[in-house]
Amino acid sequence: MHTHFKTPVAVALAAAVLAPAQAQSHAPAATEPSAGAALPQVTISAGRSDTFSGGQLARKARLGMLGNLDVMAVPFNVSSYTAQAIANVQAVTVADVLARDPAVRATGQGGGILDAFFIRGFPIGEGNVGEIALDGQYGVAPNYRVFAGYAERVEVIKGPAALLYGMSPNSGIGGVVNVVPKRALDTDLTRLTLDYASDAQSGGHVDLSRRFGLARRFGVRVNASGQQGDTPLDGQERGAGVAALALDYRGERLRVTLDALGQNERFDAPSRPFLAAAGVAVPAAPAGRRNVTQSWEWARIEDRALLLRAEYDVSDTLTVFANAGGARSKVARLFGTPTILNGAGDTRVVPENFRLEAARATLDGGLRTAFDAAGMRHTVTLQASRYRDALDRASVAGTAVLSNLYAPLAAPVQAVAAPGFVPRVSETHLSGVAVADTMTALDERLLLTVGLRRQQVESENFNAAGARTALYDRRATTPMLGASFRPWRHVSLYANHIEGLGKGDTAPPTASNAGEIFAPYKSKQNELGVKAERGTLAATLSAFRIVRPSGQMTGTVYAVDGEQRNQGVELALFGQAAPGLRLTGGATWIDASLTRTNSAATLGKRPVGVAAAQANLAAEWDSPLPGLTLTGSVPYTGSQYVNQANTQCIPHWTRLDLGARYRLTIAGRAATLRASVVNATARHYWSGVASYGAFVQGAPRTVLLSAEVDL
Repeated sequence: MHTHFKTPVAVALAAAVLAPAQAQSHAPAATEPSAGAALPQVTISAGRSDTFSGGQLARKARLGMLGNLDVMAVPFNVSSYTAQAIANVQAVTVADVLARDPAVRATGQGGGILDAFFIRGFPIGEGNVGEIALDGQYGVAPNYRVFAGYAERVEVIKGPAALLYGMSPNSGIGGVVNVVPKRALDTDLTRLTLDYASDAQSGGHVDLSRRFGLARRFGVRVNASGQQGDTPLDGQERGAGVAALALDYRGERLRVTLDALGQNERFDAPSRPFLAAAGVAVPAAPAGRRNVTQSWEWARIEDRALLLRAEYDVSDTLTVFANAGGARSKVARLFGTPTILNGAGDTRVVPENFRLEAARATLDGGLRTAFDAAGMRHTVTLQASRYRDALDRASVAGTAVLSNLYAPLAAPVQAVAAPGFVPRVSETHLSGVAVADTMTALDERLLLTVGLRRQQVESENFNAAGARTALYDRRATTPMLGASFRPWRHVSLYANHIEGLGKGDTAPPTASNAGEIFAPYKSKQNELGVKAERGTLAATLSAFRIVRPSGQMTGTVYAVDGEQRNQGVELALFGQAAPGLRLTGGATWIDASLTRTNSAATLGKRPVGVAAAQANLAAEWDSPLPGLTLTGSVPYTGSQYVNQANTQCIPHWTRLDLGARYRLTIAGRAATLRASVVNATARHYWSGVASYGAFVQGAPRTVLLSAEVDL
């Protein structure tokens, strides 16, 4: 029924053209291009690393229109995971990278087609339009799952970020996940990695880096990978292929990058989240291997993307920049979302033959200038941006299938016809103008950032005949104010007020004010925090409060008078605790409440999917045996409600992951062998709840092996 994915011909040609060369055992991190009149940076002493001690988190992150900045200096809570950290956890997708972040929880299921997250208790990436940014741009990264093999950094900005990145395509406000693609290194690299995951998923990854020309200004980076075979889930087979080409030019004044990306993934018997029927308590989780999806159900996802970025230094104090890109995602699948009918775990699902195509495009440009005024150094950025997405979708339903969580039943194959016509269902245009001024004073110990974005939101919905059924066109202004002060060299105090935007509702036909269009929803965050670095350890502590409005029906009138309030404290610790011992971890406590609702049954209740507490602790220890490092990770997530009335929930859970890696030399070539066991105790657990009440199984015990060699 399915054809296996083949690595694109372009990658094979690139591999043939780029002849292997000698590479150092661990090539240096990709060099960031000069930012011209970039935002002020905290002075870095000679020889200071681009990463914190231990190499797992980077010192810089891209803050949207503000560019690459020192995470200890900016007035935001930012984590920036390095390529080294990505490789060491043997991450397949971005979700595997963020599994160690105490502020983030994944709500997508292992063995499924979608990665989605909760950040600070708000959902990200649950819709059919991707919300992960690529190199600072929405609308380019793959729609459902972003693979980690081509990432130099995976960054998380916690909290709303409408000024920095513009409005999120799916109105997410909890934060921004940004993937910085790998660039050509200063040292040539030819790296081959072979990998294996139980039960029989095997694959390989090639990473090539070269620089050419006068002063080696032209760079080429190619990452290509493929995986194929049975997964740990019963009856499931998966195939995936990725090809990423990154070109760059680093001139004295002109800097240009071009990223081209192709990504395919195929599942037989993809796993699905579950819904619980009204009044049914969520039963105990089955073994992680159990899979109620039928062997004849399947999914195929294809993504293609292109991003061009350029900046030019007109003078030493003026830089102009422009970025353009787009992506197209195609989804074909046959499956449904099962509902649990009773405490015995009986399930019912209606499979659907579904087709979806999402096309996205992004364009922005602006300037950045620096000058002195009123005793302060000002860096002013002006940006104009436009984003567009179009969604085509259709499905044909089959007949209901009954099964059971604990003893899945095989059902007869259903020949559900594919939709004969896939109509356009929606188009969205997001455009805006933003200005921000970052001011530094007191020998760069004081940093103030103020900004304003004017956003226009236009969207249209269509029926199956192509007729427009709804038109939305509204504007909103979102400010931002941030301050950071270093009373001592290694301590930074910060505060911010920043807002997020979501598309406003239109009153439904059943309301007495049917058709009324509401302004975009403004979510507001206030945050206070402290960042400290002492020796080889660093820590952050922040307190935040986010308020998000929502629409609801009260009687016969639809109005924007609903509200959710999430307030909490985040603690993070990372670096080297002792010689040979590295730690990454932290905890998040969230007091989340539905503060305004139209029902006494939901007023004051905890929002769906938000855990009151979650924590992570990961450690690496260099053993006395030279080259051998032992690793371990313990994530914890508190209980989560499945419905707004808080009558259905999944229990808290803790998981143990173990691993080891061994660095050695093979025939004069540097190599690293890695082994990990996810869920080493084979615990049965529900791992997360999406905002719409669907919950997912935790990972089964899974063995991961890889062998990496620099040729």
